Amino acid sequence: MQIITTTEALAAFCERAAQHPFVTVDTEFLRERTYYSKLCLLQIAYPGDSEDAAAIVDPLAGGELSLAPLYDLFRNPDVVKVFHAARQDLEIFFVDAGVIPAPLFDTQVAAMVCGFGDQVSYETLVRKIAKAEVDKSSRFTDWSHRPLSEAQLRYALADVTYLRTVYVHLSERLKRTGREHWVGEEMAVLMDPATYRTDPAKAWERVKTRPGSSKMMAALVELARFREEYAQGKDVPRSRVFKDDALIELATTRPLSEADLSKSRLLLREGRRGDIAEGILASVKRAAAYRPEDVPRLNDSREQLQVNPALADLLRVLLKAKSEGEGVAARLIASSADLDAIAAGERDLPALKGWRREVFGEEAIRLCEGKVALAAKGQNVVTVRL
Repeated sequence: MQIITTTEALAAFCERAAQHPFVTVDTEFLRERTYYSKLCLLQIAYPGDSEDAAAIVDPLAGGELSLAPLYDLFRNPDVVKVFHAARQDLEIFFVDAGVIPAPLFDTQVAAMVCGFGDQVSYETLVRKIAKAEVDKSSRFTDWSHRPLSEAQLRYALADVTYLRTVYVHLSERLKRTGREHWVGEEMAVLMDPATYRTDPAKAWERVKTRPGSSKMMAALVELARFREEYAQGKDVPRSRVFKDDALIELATTRPLSEADLSKSRLLLREGRRGDIAEGILASVKRAAAYRPEDVPRLNDSREQLQVNPALADLLRVLLKAKSEGEGVAARLIASSADLDAIAAGERDLPALKGWRREVFGEEAIRLCEGKVALAAKGQNVVTVRL
């Protein structure tokens, strides 16, 4: 088993890998105690049966290791970078070096396009395509702990060795079906830097709450901004600053002093004093200066949609029929909320654009406009032009 702990060894491996049409990549990381993911292990492989064709890169082994050679490989336009469920892996590289591997191929997305179901697991693809079983005994490993056992290392390496077979199978299947551009549209989202940027000014949008008064919403915006900036700066989880329920409580009560903070039912002890307390009070003070027109509105438009429930149900039937007929995961085409929005008259939705429009969107619009009907034909549901 090849374990890389130095920049020189990594550069040599990446030089060999660059001679091949693709590489498979996976990471092991921890995020429970930090804001940003902590890279603990990286696995990489290229086509071939030799032991040299796969390696584990250990950034915590204590050697002098720079990932610069890997990032050069990630930028190489002649080598496809293959991941499974890539988003969190890609975020690590973007945060560390501003690098997003390209060209990119995500086998989870490709599998959904090829009819393997919603968010299909790596283990399932290995079993169905590579006809092998992945040893799950090391799944809950603390990857920051050293030394790692032989079993743990082999478990990690399997995440990229079988991935080679999975990739070849899926890429060939996409070529046969003419669906390569479907996956390409999804990869464009994963390769967009905006996917991995967190703007503290928009952090409030992730907080699940009902619309409140303008004063409450202004406080929500400023408190969420402070929490995001503090968590990023200290590299701690948001919940370590204060949790969402405490944030909503603070936005509602808008404390003006540490004495007020002491009355909070949900704020952690650490948040009632020191720099977190100061940040909370400063946020409330900034929010008080908001003009009514400056207060953003909670995007509750979906809740206020005038949804025709019968039409929404018909769209669900249409989606099921189309997804089964095309052999693609329904969830990848449209969500339940998307269907409700379409039934309410919205048209600026991903489900009605690109390859999704080809598969489902065109007929969905015709159904809403009364231009087609649904009918049973044997065991299938089909559309009938009116």
